[in-house]
Amino acid sequence: MDLHTLTLAQASRLLGEKKISSLELTRSFLDRIDTHDDAINSFLSVDKADALALAKAADQQIAAGKHTVFTGIPVAMKDLLCTRGMRTTCGSKMLDNFIPRYDATVVEKFKQAHGVIIGKTNMDEFAMGSSTENSAYFPTKNPWNTDYVPGGSSGGSAAAVAARFCCAALGSDTGGSIRQPASHCGVVGLKPTYGRVSRFGLVSYASSLDQIGPITRTVEDAAMVLNLIAGHDPKDSTSAPKDVPDFTDGLAAFDRDGLSGMTVGIPKEYLGMEGIDPDVLAVFENARRLVEDLGAATVEVSLPHTQYVVAAYYIIAPCEASSNLARFDGVKYGFRAEQPRDLMDMYKHTRSEGFGQEVQRRIIIGTYALSAGYYDAYYGKASQVRAMIMADFSKAFETCDILLAPVAPTPAFRIGEKTDDPLTMYLTDIFTLSANMAGVPGISVPGGFSAKGLPIGIQMMAGRFDELSLVRAGYGMEKSLGLDQLFPTL
Repeated sequence: MDLHTLTLAQASRLLGEKKISSLELTRSFLDRIDTHDDAINSFLSVDKADALALAKAADQQIAAGKHTVFTGIPVAMKDLLCTRGMRTTCGSKMLDNFIPRYDATVVEKFKQAHGVIIGKTNMDEFAMGSSTENSAYFPTKNPWNTDYVPGGSSGGSAAAVAARFCCAALGSDTGGSIRQPASHCGVVGLKPTYGRVSRFGLVSYASSLDQIGPITRTVEDAAMVLNLIAGHDPKDSTSAPKDVPDFTDGLAAFDRDGLSGMTVGIPKEYLGMEGIDPDVLAVFENARRLVEDLGAATVEVSLPHTQYVVAAYYIIAPCEASSNLARFDGVKYGFRAEQPRDLMDMYKHTRSEGFGQEVQRRIIIGTYALSAGYYDAYYGKASQVRAMIMADFSKAFETCDILLAPVAPTPAFRIGEKTDDPLTMYLTDIFTLSANMAGVPGISVPGGFSAKGLPIGIQMMAGRFDELSLVRAGYGMEKSLGLDQLFPTL
């Protein structure tokens, strides 16, 4: 049996039945990483000794009958989630030597469930990017074709799952950074409602937009991970005190029923945009026909402020980044410039040498927009637009249960193709930004392939805290398309 081909749900069941051991499963993934990750660059760090020790401890828990569904399951963490005793770089030279003294809440939950954390995945520096080319260390490559990007900023996590280097991974989504790389890598990516999952221990990019979520091989696996990481956390003031349902409840029945009884909204503004790749449109139209065949009614809905989403996002996010990244000054921890003349010189050189070009660009934009005389004209106005975007979604969900949309306007693009054109790069998130601005959940499910054989995802969005509808709809589509067992040959 090729253990690396097992989904999270399959591995969990076999571990519980003692047909495989966590040591065997973990070694299978570690061997595969050793053999193939030099070509993909999905991991920034892998701790073999600790992973094997955790696997051995997990096997002891299973033998004692004290296991959970995650006991012994190898997972990876995006490298902006604090891991006690394990380097956490955020893909940046600024934090190259940073070793946290505590775990992020989501990491702690995996440890309490006796999961096996095998490593930290590559990412765009401080989550700023759409291709994982902005990492200070190296770009990650798409496992389906290593000439292409995996998407970003959670490209390392998506590539690791697609390449079968782990059962699941966590990413973070500020403007599409879970869903877009999941689409490009042919896996499932779920961005929960803002506040559904604790952000404690997440190194923030934009605090009102960031949300942690799973990247997995199947929708069922994503639901299982969400069951574990969701819930109120008193250590996070933005964590919502909401009951957490069992997101896997009734999935088998929903597979039989398809999307019967649901109403699916089609945002007219999304399909009227210029620059959508014909392959993306073909995959979307196939998905629209499929939801109708599965018993759903489709209605056209309007999100009239969609044309302002990119502009508003790229004011709000850089403003929050400017504030959040002010702490990295060379004084308390992290990188410090050598031999500064004085304190101000140390500040300047630390930040200019420690941050990459894209991070510096966004800090400058944010600092300018927050400066005296410009705050109301830029950040204040963008916040008003954000309120209108939220209202658009609230109105749309009065007439439908979920929204169906593309994930990105194009399939994955070649490495280096857009690095010199930041505005074009920003537009690659045009279909995903809205969910973050409105705080609603979204999921990317594999929908098909381009003419070049690159994966293309289908996006669904639901009302706030209605991940259950999202998971059920995604599961029905996944089982009907039958793409969940396809993965790249390395």
